[in-house]
Amino acid sequence: MGTSISIELSTHKKTKPLANERGFGTYFSDHMFIMDYAEGQGWYNPRVVPYQPISLDPAAKVFHYGQTIFEGLKAYKTGDGRVLLFRPRKNMERLNRSNDRLGVPHIDEDLALEALNALIKVDQDWIPEESGHSLYIRPYVIATQPALGVDASAEYKFMIIMSPVGNYYPEGVNPVKIYVENEYVRAVRGGVGEAKTAGNYAASLKAQEIAKQKGYSQVLWLDGVHRKYVEEVGSMNVFFKINGVVYTPALNGSILNGITRSSIIQLLRDWGLTVEETAISIEELFAAAQSGALEEAFGTGTAAVISPIGELNWKDEKAVIGGGVTGEISGKLYVTLTGIQRGLVPDPFGWMVEVEL
Repeated sequence: MGTSISIELSTHKKTKPLANERGFGTYFSDHMFIMDYAEGQGWYNPRVVPYQPISLDPAAKVFHYGQTIFEGLKAYKTGDGRVLLFRPRKNMERLNRSNDRLGVPHIDEDLALEALNALIKVDQDWIPEESGHSLYIRPYVIATQPALGVDASAEYKFMIIMSPVGNYYPEGVNPVKIYVENEYVRAVRGGVGEAKTAGNYAASLKAQEIAKQKGYSQVLWLDGVHRKYVEEVGSMNVFFKINGVVYTPALNGSILNGITRSSIIQLLRDWGLTVEETAISIEELFAAAQSGALEEAFGTGTAAVISPIGELNWKDEKAVIGGGVTGEISGKLYVTLTGIQRGLVPDPFGWMVEVEL
């Protein structure tokens, strides 16, 4: 397979949404990247083409056995016109870990990054310049072989689409209320919880719907075996500051290895804070809340970066955290990490990668 990426430019440019219309993942740029896979041939025909529907056989395996994985990252425009990506190789490395878990052939990570660069270069005028806005990037793989046998597909498509998105917190970073889920579970060790695959997210929707009906923004997931250890909050990794120490659930095979998560841990340790990656029981958490030892709680992820948690509800018992306001560490992390991503503050870790335009 050669690494030459062909480019077909669109002749019908879309109207770009205004800043206050962007929302999240609603509008898409003029072009997309596609690459095909066939057993015995490998990955072939990498190309940038006009954004368009894709045609699939009704028997395509993605529809029947859920063999699909995805990633999410953002491109940021700096004040001096540069375009930056946040640790993009980590996304492609994780893409291949997800591929491996779902029996999907690995993708050359250098080629995937080259494809990403080519697509951004073509659609660079879609990157918002407003503070807090960015270009969300969604690489994903789907199984396309038309066959109903329960085995790994012999054909796939790897695609990348991009969407200009608004500020995740248009009103400012404010704590959210979280409902602790006791009936449903997100994933179990040995399953696909640490892979970014569609089934994980489909399995979360029912509990999320119930939480919202009860007036809560998201769900705090407990482990699927003991139903007592904290795992994730919604689709984000979660952190708790207790008596000055920051705790986050250890990666155990059912928790996503978040890129923002690892960056937050590195930042906190660089600031001299102790970070413990360990099992955290919901009983311990509520005991800390009741004694006043639970000082802060927050989720981390690509979309929101930091999402402070102001209240937990477990079995109808409520715990207000930090007086229901954004904590000092949560706020500092949000300002620092978004500042690094936008080139506003120094990047001592070499996380940001400049796109060659």
